[in-house]
Amino acid sequence: MTNTNVAASQPAATWVRYTPGQRLLRFALYLLFVLAIVQSIRSIDVIPEFLYDAPTQMADLINRMWPISWQSFPGSIQRALIETLHMATLGTILAVIMAVPVGLLAAGNLTKNKAINFLARLILVSSRSINSLVWALLFIAIFGPGPLAGTIAIAFRSIGFIGKLLGEALDDAQPGPIEALTATGASTGSIIGYGYWPQIKPAFWSIVLLRWDINVRESAVLGLVGAGGIGMALNSAMDLFQWDKVSLILVLIFLIVIVAEIVITRARKTLL
Repeated sequence: MTNTNVAASQPAATWVRYTPGQRLLRFALYLLFVLAIVQSIRSIDVIPEFLYDAPTQMADLINRMWPISWQSFPGSIQRALIETLHMATLGTILAVIMAVPVGLLAAGNLTKNKAINFLARLILVSSRSINSLVWALLFIAIFGPGPLAGTIAIAFRSIGFIGKLLGEALDDAQPGPIEALTATGASTGSIIGYGYWPQIKPAFWSIVLLRWDINVRESAVLGLVGAGGIGMALNSAMDLFQWDKVSLILVLIFLIVIVAEIVITRARKTLL
């Protein structure tokens, strides 16, 4: 029998997208997803009457918030807005000061001691795992309500973000310049300044600018728990049912986020 006849007698291969095991796994994942949705709906205790009435209540709330009370801006709201920017800026500066040493210790190619490296990574994870509102509540208990607690909360929340990304940038640095400096007997400071810094400089400034942008948004919310900033003015206006002031503050928060985004874009073009 020739090779042609043998090939013709063999059945044609059938393309199968998923194996039986993969289909079973996909079905199990879909089932878990559906069960999670059902369980979530059951646990949040949705009240149908409130759900049906929500559009009416929303329309009434929007009607109360209009027109916007622009005349309320000068005074306490203006000071609270400026205070928010100060909190975000100072908190970011403090975070950079504290995060840079921890980020250097968390970089595996720079810190060879495994124990110190693990401790630095643990600090970064601990900082990121606690929400900024929880940090704010903690420091309010220590320093009392006000912008000081909010500023320190922003700083401690930002350590993990800045330190982790800085450590990853150091790990991704090209080894050539570092090996050349090490071969000449350069000190650790010289290796960091002339070997690592030119490589991580764009990433470092991107990290700092991005974190400042995030902190501007977070500082606007921290006031809801008494940590200063425009959030305190928002909370006060809501407690007093001054919905026209609430709409003003919401518009200001939106505008400050837009302005922060423009500043970040311009700063990146200038620094990088």
